Amino acid sequence: MSPARASLTLSGLLLVPLYSFGFTYETPSVTPEVGSGYEEKPGWATESFAVAAANPLATDAGYQVLKAGGNAVDAAIAVQMVLTLVEPQSSGIGGGAFLMHYDGTDIQAYDGRETAPGGATGELFMENGEPLAFMDAVASGLSVGVPGTVRMLEQAHREHGKLDWAELFVPAITLAEEGFEVSQRLHTSLASDEALANDPLAGQFYYDADGEPLAVGDTLKNPALAEVLRRIASQGSTAFYEGELAEDIASRVQNHEVRPGSMTLEDISGYEAVEREPICTLWQQWEVCGFPPPSSGHITVMQILGMLDQQPLLEAPLDNGVTSSGWLHQFLEASRLAFADRGRYIGDPDFVEAPGGDWTSMLAPAYLAKRSELISDTSMGENAEPGNPGELDVTWASQPDQPEYGTSHISIIDAEGNAVAMTTSIEQAFGSRIMADGGTGLPGGYMLNNELTDFSFTPEIDGEPVANRVEPGKRPRSSMSPTLVFDQDTGELVASLGSPGGAAIIHYTARTLVAMRDWGMSAQEALNLPHAITTGGDVYLEEGRFPEATRQALEAYGHTVSERELTSGLQAIRVLEDGTLFGGADPRREGVVMGE
Repeated sequence: MSPARASLTLSGLLLVPLYSFGFTYETPSVTPEVGSGYEEKPGWATESFAVAAANPLATDAGYQVLKAGGNAVDAAIAVQMVLTLVEPQSSGIGGGAFLMHYDGTDIQAYDGRETAPGGATGELFMENGEPLAFMDAVASGLSVGVPGTVRMLEQAHREHGKLDWAELFVPAITLAEEGFEVSQRLHTSLASDEALANDPLAGQFYYDADGEPLAVGDTLKNPALAEVLRRIASQGSTAFYEGELAEDIASRVQNHEVRPGSMTLEDISGYEAVEREPICTLWQQWEVCGFPPPSSGHITVMQILGMLDQQPLLEAPLDNGVTSSGWLHQFLEASRLAFADRGRYIGDPDFVEAPGGDWTSMLAPAYLAKRSELISDTSMGENAEPGNPGELDVTWASQPDQPEYGTSHISIIDAEGNAVAMTTSIEQAFGSRIMADGGTGLPGGYMLNNELTDFSFTPEIDGEPVANRVEPGKRPRSSMSPTLVFDQDTGELVASLGSPGGAAIIHYTARTLVAMRDWGMSAQEALNLPHAITTGGDVYLEEGRFPEATRQALEAYGHTVSERELTSGLQAIRVLEDGTLFGGADPRREGVVMGE
C-alpha cells in the first residue's frame, strides 16, 4: 500500500483535514510475518520515545501519533483502535483494559474492566447443579460483560490527551477502509478456531463459502468497524454506550441462539470507568507499580518476587542461557503459594473485602517471609494452601482452577517522559465468538468479549462463597499486569512492561522483572527467555526451549512436568542510564518496537 493522506467524514460532517492539526497519517507498507512460532528479534534502541505493541500496524499508528506531537495516552488510543482491526482475536473495543499512566509526577490506574449485567447471578454458568463446560460458556451470550475499553480511554484522554480525540481514530479507520494484509498469526487463529465460523457475521467475514479462513496476505477491509469508529471519533464514548451501537450489542447478546445473555441497554449506558489507587511495592532498588484488584496481577507477581527474595541465593540461576532447575524450583513453589492466596482472597474490591482491610497486607515483608519458609527442596505439588495475611469478616472458599486466555499489551514512553502500560483483552481468542457490526449492516465489525468466564463458575463450596463469584455489576478478577517500574532512590522511570497470556501473565511478568533487575538482561534478552509456569498443579515448560536435563531435575524435585506452547506477548521498554530507551517485543508474536 502506498502512503496516503487521510481526512475523515464523521457522521456526514467533513472534518478539517488532519494535517492542519499537525497529524497526517501515512498508511505504512507492512508485509505480514512469514511464519508463526518463535522468531528472534533484535531489540530496538531509541533516543527519546518508543512504542511497543503486538502488531506492526498498531505500533506504527502509535509511532505516527507520537511523531506528530501526541503523548503516550494519545498513542495508546491509536494503537488500541488499530489492534481492534488487525488483532481481533486478542483485544478491541468490545472488551476491557487496565491502563497505568505516569505523567512525570503522578501514577494513575484506569480501570476499564468489563462488568456483569444487572441480570447476572452466581448461577450464571451452572446447569443442573454442575458448571458448564468451559467452551460452552465461552461461545455464548452468557459470557459477555459490558465493554469498558472505550469509556476508560476517553477518561484517560480527557485528563491527559494532547491531540484531538477524533484524530486518534484516523489510522484505524483508514486501514479499515483501505484494507490491510492478513498476518500469519491472524490466519492461524482463524484456522484453529472451531466456533467462530458459527457466528453469522464472523463466519461470512473471516471464512469463504467452503469454511476456509482468510489466507496470509489477503487484503481485508472492514467497513462496519470503520463506521463504528467514525461515530465514536465524532461523538465520543456516548456513541458506543447509547443509541444504535449499544442496541446492537444488547441485541446480539440477548439473541444468541444457544445460550442468550441478559445484557440490557441500561447495563451498557450505565457503565463507568474507575480510577483506582495503584499499588507500588518496594523491591530492592526498584519500586514496582501495578494494578490493584480487580486485577490479581500485581499482588501475585510481587508475592512471587517477595518470596524469591527470601530464598537462598543460587550460584547459577542461569544455565547455558536458560533458567536453571534450581531457580525454577524456587520460582514454581513461590508461584504455588501466591496462586493459593489469589484463589482465596482476590476479587472486585467493590464486592470483596481485602484481608485486614488493605490489599498490601498480602505483600507485607513479614507475611511473605513466613510464606517463603514453606518452600523446601521437595515440591508441595497440589498441596499449597492459602495463608492468613489479615483478618476478614467473611470466610471465603478457594476458587477451583479454570482456564484463562487471551489479551494484548501496549507499552509506551513519550518524549516528555510520560509512560503508559496498558493490557487490553476480550479474553479467549475472538472472545465470545459474537461479532457486532453496530447495526450498520456492513461487512465486518468487532468481537464481543467473554470476560465473564473469568468469574468462578462455582459460586460457593461447602456453603462458603467464592470471592470471585458472579454478582450483578461486578468486575471479574483478572491476571492482567500492566507494570511501571521506578528507581527507588531517584524516583525516575525505569521501565514499562506487561504481557498477555491469561493466568500465565503473572509468571511472564515476574520472570521478566527478575531477568532485567537481577541478571542484568536487556528488555529483549529478558523477553527471549523460555517460560515455565504452574498455577498450583502440573508444571508446564515452554515446548522445545529447555534441555531434557531441566525437566529431569524438576521431576527429581517432585514436580509433575510436561511441555506445551506458552505464547506470551510481552512488551517492554527500558529507560537506560543515559536517558535513552531500549525496547523489546516478544519473539513468540508479531509485535515490534518503534521510536526515535
